[in-house]
Amino acid sequence: MPELLTGFSVFVIAIVVLAVILVLMGVKSIPQGREWTVERFGRYTTTLRPGLRLIVPFIDRIGAKLNMMEQVLDVPSQEVITKDNAMVTADGVIFYQILDAAKAAYEVANLEIATVNLTMTNIRSVLGSMDLDELLSNRETINAQLLRVVDEATNPWGVKVTRIEIRDIQPPRDLVDSMARQMKAERERRATILEAEGDRQAEILRAEGLKQAAILEAEGRREAAFRDAEAREREAEAEGKATEMVSNAIASGNIQAINYFVANKYVEALQAMASAPNQKTLILPIEATGVIGALAGVAEIAQSSFGRGQEGSAPQAAAPVMPRPGGAATPPASPSSPPRGPWEV
Repeated sequence: MPELLTGFSVFVIAIVVLAVILVLMGVKSIPQGREWTVERFGRYTTTLRPGLRLIVPFIDRIGAKLNMMEQVLDVPSQEVITKDNAMVTADGVIFYQILDAAKAAYEVANLEIATVNLTMTNIRSVLGSMDLDELLSNRETINAQLLRVVDEATNPWGVKVTRIEIRDIQPPRDLVDSMARQMKAERERRATILEAEGDRQAEILRAEGLKQAAILEAEGRREAAFRDAEAREREAEAEGKATEMVSNAIASGNIQAINYFVANKYVEALQAMASAPNQKTLILPIEATGVIGALAGVAEIAQSSFGRGQEGSAPQAAAPVMPRPGGAATPPASPSSPPRGPWEV
């Protein structure tokens, strides 16, 4: 009996161990972001999603365990000949995501190697169709063209290429030096042009300033001439009015007016001769008595002239004593003799 119990116990234990093994083989826990393919007798049957899944032990097995998250691949550096026969070294990166686990597992043998090689081939094709200057200045165009070509090529593999970036483009050292000299020469040319433009603008502004100054100066001279002419005109009008008033006064017999007029002219003439810059000697009756006598003589002449038209019964006044240029007095003229001038002896 104990032997039978011992054999039965072993059988039960074996059954329990087998059941545990079957459970462990049939229950699968798939982590998040992963998908597993299931093969039955070597043929693909289904894809296990993240979570706790069951398969048939000894019949089904796990084929491929794929990462469904977005992944990054480095593209190795390679030498590329551009359209203008310049040798450059280029590398890049690829961002891709598996969308169909079955296609990614069974449509291509090695997904990562195939994607990298396909990208390197298209990099050579795209970069080789461009000039060096276009290659260095159109990174976005190159990336967009590579993305379109590679994504279309990897679509049958159940892969979505989200981005391709050219990481570095390195021309040869001698070509870099030539480009630096060319850039320096171009910048010097632009600086020379800008400097010349600045000098030209400065000359134009300077000429405009001189022109405006000349115009303002001419306008000033014109205004000054107009004011001078106006002043001379007013002075002439004032002189004419003064002369008219003196003439009217003389005509009406006002002896004081002609005395004032002649004395004013006499004093102005003396002032003009005295203020002349030439060195000269003048013998003039500049003493006060001589000037007063001359004025009295002029007044007497005017009075005698105006008195001719009056009545003859009026007695004539005695002629005043006129001073000579040397200061001696001139005796009065006789009634029968004609009247002498103020400077006659």
